Amino acid sequence: MSKPEAARIEAVHRSPLHDLRKQPQPVLRLLTGRGVEGDAHLGATVQHLSRKRKQPALPNLRQVHLIHAELHEELQAAGFHVHAGEMGENITTRGLDLLALPEGARLHLGAGAVLQVTGLRDPCAQLERLQPGLMAATLGRDAQGQVVRKAGIMAIVLAGGDVRPGDAIRVELPDLPHKALQVV
Repeated sequence: MSKPEAARIEAVHRSPLHDLRKQPQPVLRLLTGRGVEGDAHLGATVQHLSRKRKQPALPNLRQVHLIHAELHEELQAAGFHVHAGEMGENITTRGLDLLALPEGARLHLGAGAVLQVTGLRDPCAQLERLQPGLMAATLGRDAQGQVVRKAGIMAIVLAGGDVRPGDAIRVELPDLPHKALQVV
């Protein structure tokens, strides 16, 4: 029997532009309460352009976007040509079911950075510009017919630090009862 894969960071990305694709980096610097240094979504208040126009003082619950590498593999198996960083994520993980995490879970990354999970990413129409059908492919239905959003999760930075591909990820769950992730 094979040993389960340890959770780790597979790739890290950022972009100074409000663009879907983010560029691979050898290291990301996470800044406490702000997000990814050099990324367009860096800030204590909301940076998502449409939300910023409506309510610019809202807290930024989308400082860091994470996607599991297993989603890229699922999409590739369905005929899509997607790779790490192309769907807007800052951190690509492996060996961790991001979508099953509860709200408030803490992700300890590398030597000392800590993220707190805030919610799900809602797949957006920008995915269609990347490849037709991609947005629909990141949505599914559970056994009860409820929509399942597979395009990753969002988090805030509780403790800053540098993170790199290959760094370990340790999950710290919040106290019970756990609250399922909702779109943020």
